[in-house]
Amino acid sequence: MIVQQTFIIPGSEGRPILADLTYDNSYQDAPLVIFAHGFKGFKDWGTHNLVAEYFAQKGFRYFKFNFSHNGTTPENPIDFADLGLFSDNTFTKEFFDLDQVISFACSGREFKPANKVSLIGHSRGGGVCIIQAAKDPRVSKLITWASIADFSGLWKREQLAEWREKGVIYTYNTRTKQNTPLKVNLLYDLEKHHKEYNILDAAARIEIPWLIIHGDEDENVLLTEAQQLQDQNKNARFMIIPYANHVFGASHPYSKEEMPLQLQLVCEKSTEFLTDAE
Repeated sequence: MIVQQTFIIPGSEGRPILADLTYDNSYQDAPLVIFAHGFKGFKDWGTHNLVAEYFAQKGFRYFKFNFSHNGTTPENPIDFADLGLFSDNTFTKEFFDLDQVISFACSGREFKPANKVSLIGHSRGGGVCIIQAAKDPRVSKLITWASIADFSGLWKREQLAEWREKGVIYTYNTRTKQNTPLKVNLLYDLEKHHKEYNILDAAARIEIPWLIIHGDEDENVLLTEAQQLQDQNKNARFMIIPYANHVFGASHPYSKEEMPLQLQLVCEKSTEFLTDAE
């Protein structure tokens, strides 16, 4: 039987990380996969729970979480209820959160520990996972879905002067119809750590098995970014999903019982990769 447990983990600046673990209770020591969502994402977005169930059915424990400053709260996990929190987010905070999540998964405090974990990151979460995987010996396999290759690509260069002058810029969330604020601290954080947070440099250092998946109709993160990642690491496997957008056909909210065909293919190839890489 597929079950799901929920946890609260201390995150950056003491903010809570809401997380859940989906698994077949007949295989409580199955290999552990940790999923990191992207910009304006959250762990229960659209098809994420269907994906978790799919991985559990294939013999994995699937652990997904909300970054502590992604704008959701434990009380409102599928709404950007705290835009102040969202505006205070930085890459450093997300790296702290991911490290906390991996430490929690390996601790054995709440469930059977994992000596090694596999990371899956989508979009901006892919960039975070690439940098983490390049430096963390606890990570044994890496999969990136529609990953960015450069954190600075998340905003427009023509916004920089206004951002520095006013201290904040706004990005429109088409789903929630909200203008979501980004404080200039996000820019300063990247500038301060520009070498440490260089995704392409980290990609070149990855020595563990890595699968890069990208849709050829992704308008949010162009296919060229996936090609840049693969150019940095020729050992990485590279798979293009035909006719797939940034979320592989998914949407939010998503009411169907089955995943879109493109996302099904992503999950099939991902679980095959994790099994082959054992």
